[in-house]
Amino acid sequence: MNIGDRVRLLHGKEEGIIRKISSSGRIQIEIEDGFIIPALKSEVVLIHQTEKSHFGEKPVEEKDIDTPIPISGPKDQGLYLAFLPINDQSLSLYLINDSRQAYLSHVSEVFGDNHRTLLATTLNPGEAKKFDDRLLKEMDEWPAFLLRFIPIHNQLERAIPAFERQLKMKPTQFFKHLSKAPRLDKTAYIFALEQTTKELDIRALNQELGEITPKSEAPKAVKPARSIDLHIEKLVTDSKGMSNSEMLRVQLETFDRNLDQAMASGMDEITFIHGIGNGVLRKEIHKRLSQLQNIKYFQDTQKDQWGYGATLVRIT
Repeated sequence: MNIGDRVRLLHGKEEGIIRKISSSGRIQIEIEDGFIIPALKSEVVLIHQTEKSHFGEKPVEEKDIDTPIPISGPKDQGLYLAFLPINDQSLSLYLINDSRQAYLSHVSEVFGDNHRTLLATTLNPGEAKKFDDRLLKEMDEWPAFLLRFIPIHNQLERAIPAFERQLKMKPTQFFKHLSKAPRLDKTAYIFALEQTTKELDIRALNQELGEITPKSEAPKAVKPARSIDLHIEKLVTDSKGMSNSEMLRVQLETFDRNLDQAMASGMDEITFIHGIGNGVLRKEIHKRLSQLQNIKYFQDTQKDQWGYGATLVRIT
């Protein structure tokens, strides 16, 4: 069984599409009304195999099965927002340009009248850029995404207007967008960013975004402190009203930024103070460190001062 297969419960009348398969053998099935129900693999059967073995009928044609299909944008755009599963809990967010047109791109989160920038970059043809990670179980708490694009033209190219697209993820629709992601060559939840909203005033947009333009040279790496405190009260002036996912995101952004600066500036080690708490931040930091090739090793450190609330990172 695979994600996207249509199945029926052996001891019930429910039918639906497999949306998630865990290593323990449990699966999640989206039924017709959009609800997700859990089940064991042993409790379900593939519909087309069952029909064939019991009734001698031909398998249902692919067009009759409500499985995710690739989503294609207009040929002159080909822009996608992709949510790539890391495991059964986490997603990595990518902006993909599967067109021949380069764009100045800006992605932000919308909090009422306020925006928080997640990505501001030049997105070249055939390029995919990761800009964030999210927890799947917290989808209901995700703010809306606002994506803006300014095409970069030369004098011979046909003018394509700047445009924006705002998306609010809803679980009942999100899982229907499973497909093979262009340029990533992996299965992900894909959203085509067609021009469905008003064209943008480029002058006004440049003023709002601080006139984002490509930089010819990367800024010089700034060497961070040898010890970085990730307690939320050290990172924001007021954490009241922030959800757990928002606080975790700020902490991980600080971790990523300082680790990148430490590696770029030639530091051989750096310590992150994450505290003990429920262990979520420590676990996420250790998971990210284990996936990096230029980390010699990492370990809990200075137990006499922080217990197991700090991690020492040795950089190759």
